[in-house]
This record gives sequence, C-alpha cells and structure tokens, in this order.
Amino acid sequence: MEMSNALSAFQALGQPSRLAVFRLLVQAGPTGLPAGEIARQLDLRANTLSSQLAILQAAGLIRPSRDGRSIIYSADMAALRGLLTWLLQDCCGGAPELCAPVLDQIACLKTPCC
Repeated sequence: MEMSNALSAFQALGQPSRLAVFRLLVQAGPTGLPAGEIARQLDLRANTLSSQLAILQAAGLIRPSRDGRSIIYSADMAALRGLLTWLLQDCCGGAPELCAPVLDQIACLKTPCC
C-alpha cells in the first residue's frame, strides 16, 4: 500500500459517522447491508449517509453491489488487511513478538482465547 492510499483511508475514517458506517459494515461481513438499513441502524439521514458512503468508497474501504433495486454496501476486507499490514509492517523494530499482543487481540475478537 502506498502512503497516499493509507492517508486517504485514515482521512475517510477520521470522521465519526464514517467510522461508524465502516465498523457496521465490517461487523456485517461479506453479505453487507443495504443503504437504508445502514441509515436506520446508525440513525443517519439519507443524504448524509450518501455522502459518507461516497467518501468511504473513494478511499477504497467499501464496495457497492446491486441487488435488484437496492445497493448493498460491504467493507472491502482486502483493503482493510492492506491498511493494517502497511501500518504494522515494520512493527517493533524487527521484534515481532512485541506486536503479538496486538495481533492476538485482533484474532481473539470473534472467538474466546487467552
């Protein structure tokens, strides 16, 4: 990932409602959510959500797909992995064991461990 792409992603995520939209889509998984459901769950007006979705899409963090008359939005997990990899690629000055607690925490979110 290039620094410019990372900056674009961080800028898009640096606004509370966009961050909430992205986190909701990550939680929704690959099936995603229609725009109306995102708006309902986050109590956002349609025009506000539309602009937030456009910014997240331009940053490469979400993908739209058409399902009949609905547009389903999902988090681009490859983009998220790329961003996290870029952020942590030289973690802890060559001592990866120092990053292990961070990685373990991420891995443990869905299944109990530790």
